[in-house]
Amino acid sequence: MSVKIKRSGSVIWLGAVKDGRGAISTESGALSAYPYGFSSRFEGQPGSNPEELLGAAHAACFTMATSLVLGQQGFTAEQLDTKAQVTLEQVEAGFAITAVHLILEAKIPGIDAATFGLIAGQAKENCPVSKALSVPITLETKLV
Repeated sequence: MSVKIKRSGSVIWLGAVKDGRGAISTESGALSAYPYGFSSRFEGQPGSNPEELLGAAHAACFTMATSLVLGQQGFTAEQLDTKAQVTLEQVEAGFAITAVHLILEAKIPGIDAATFGLIAGQAKENCPVSKALSVPITLETKLV
């Protein structure tokens, strides 16, 4: 039996790239016409941007994958806190997402740092968002 799930996000964009504006929505309604634009992406103004959305998606996927692998190895996390830093930089051919750095802090009873690092590394390699990205994905782990 094959499982195939499709989820969607959408955007409406009005105007030119620098002075235009967009609105991001998700199928679930978690985002509904949330604003984004050049200024929120490149100038630190209010609104969202594709890189933070990709980071949130990657952090969510990786954290769930970590919880799965922990359970398979007989551990249950009390808490997993993940941040995904997505790097957008200007390269010769324009802008590119060149890296994702995952930072995971966890409270897991009975686990040692080496085992935790191996489990988190396995989750990083196998979460669907990691598999979808063609940029280097680094991982930082910290037990608290």
